[in-house]
Amino acid sequence: MLPSGQRLREYDIAAVEREIEVAPGVFYPAWTYNGQVPGPTIRATEGDRIRIRFANRGSHMHTLHFHGIHGARQDGIPGTLEAAPGQTVTYEFDAKPFGCHLYHCHSLPFKRHLHKGLYGAFIVDPDPERHPEQVEVARSRVLGTPENQRWQELLMVMNGFDTNFDEENEVYAVNSIPHAYMKQPIRIERDRPVRIYLINVTEFDPINSFHLHANFFDYYDHGTTLTPTLRTVDTVMLCQGQRGIIECSFADFEPGLYMFHAHQAEFAELGWMSAFEVVA
Repeated sequence: MLPSGQRLREYDIAAVEREIEVAPGVFYPAWTYNGQVPGPTIRATEGDRIRIRFANRGSHMHTLHFHGIHGARQDGIPGTLEAAPGQTVTYEFDAKPFGCHLYHCHSLPFKRHLHKGLYGAFIVDPDPERHPEQVEVARSRVLGTPENQRWQELLMVMNGFDTNFDEENEVYAVNSIPHAYMKQPIRIERDRPVRIYLINVTEFDPINSFHLHANFFDYYDHGTTLTPTLRTVDTVMLCQGQRGIIECSFADFEPGLYMFHAHQAEFAELGWMSAFEVVA
């Protein structure tokens, strides 16, 4: 806690260059945050102070640019807290607004830094005390509360990889590994609701999408509302950088496999194909 009583959340993030295996035997020379793509998820509650020590261990200029509300000096663009190779800088700002957000490198050339893997999720839970008219809904999003424990929460970052450097993706996925959740479906307990934090960072394609089989869901665009912006839909489209929260239920459904995937056939065939295994 800070002397003011504000909660302080501190993180250490480093830009690291390393090869990642995006398909069996297919390696990609990625630029990563903490050695992984997507980078580590940063999660806080609305109004918390965020402090991040960012070390650039790569060979290019890098930043952390957060989709949120903050001052110009914390924006992480060229010339503003941009770290040179070997340099460490500190970002500090308050977590707002609540919702499903992201962070990424904003150094030039922007397209290259993003596609190489420098991105991650930034989730801000609503402070229930600031939303007395919807306090139960707000508490259900706050990690660690009893209301939140009943939810099955998942993070899905939609991405792709140009493995032959022709500025077209050869593989697509959620969370980087093509067909991963088709080979090992995600186990879902039928009687507990599902919440998906969905983020699109796919480069070289104007849009990506999420489609759920045999069911419908409510969608919260950017996650910045406590009431759905779309009700009872089974497909959403997102441009690069767009994100939102999906909520659905399999209560009273028969157990079995329920597919979800991009509704662009090319994306699905090249890896963005997954399934839930719903169990009683």
